[in-house]
Amino acid sequence: MSKGCAIVTGAGSGIGRATALHLARDGYAVVVNDLTLPRAQAVVSDILAVGHRATAVAADVSDEAAVAALVAAARSAFGPVVVLVNNAGYAHQSKLVDLQTADFDRMIAVHLRGTFLCTRAVLGEMLARGSGSIVNVASQLGQIGGAELAHYSAAKAGIIGMTKSLAREISKQGVRVNAVAPGPINTPIQNSISEEWRRAKGAELPLGRFGEPEEVAAAIAFLASDAASLFVGQTLGPNSGDVML
Repeated sequence: MSKGCAIVTGAGSGIGRATALHLARDGYAVVVNDLTLPRAQAVVSDILAVGHRATAVAADVSDEAAVAALVAAARSAFGPVVVLVNNAGYAHQSKLVDLQTADFDRMIAVHLRGTFLCTRAVLGEMLARGSGSIVNVASQLGQIGGAELAHYSAAKAGIIGMTKSLAREISKQGVRVNAVAPGPINTPIQNSISEEWRRAKGAELPLGRFGEPEEVAAAIAFLASDAASLFVGQTLGPNSGDVML
């Protein structure tokens, strides 16, 4: 029996893909979102191959109309959305003095605006039902910052602030909102950052290695589950010890 509909944005690769597969194994019918349909469909094929339910929907989460269409497609396929994972991301590296306005705007649009739009699109029905779980994917760089990643760090810090604020606003109405702030993870987005940066970062991690997408997916799936019923407005840190709170 399905636990209901879960949307995972940016699920065509990396943490999003691992999360979609994990939630499918946990019994959710998963809507796999990505900017490009073929990547989303590839993940759906993996889920269907092991006997679980999923569908692919392409959408740019920074586009309000596209987000509305995404949520409508999810409802049509699997019914009301009970879990939303805001994972869609965009990577870009630049010194601030050289940072172009368009690159700054795109970073904020995908990460922060996208989280806002997707959350707002499902929140009304969750509140009306008195249940639901939203998990936002932030970053440890939203907590400590990162050289040549000021725009990325600002967007992720905004997600953490939004998570806390919304949790204070709606937790008593039965909808839980939490975040994860991963450290460096072996994903296509992470690997787009310079080799010099990744080498230096790996050397300073207490655990001595980058994480794997499946390790972050486990934390996301926990926060989405009833086992995390006491967690509201929290930011879990699967980060190889980069940030210790």
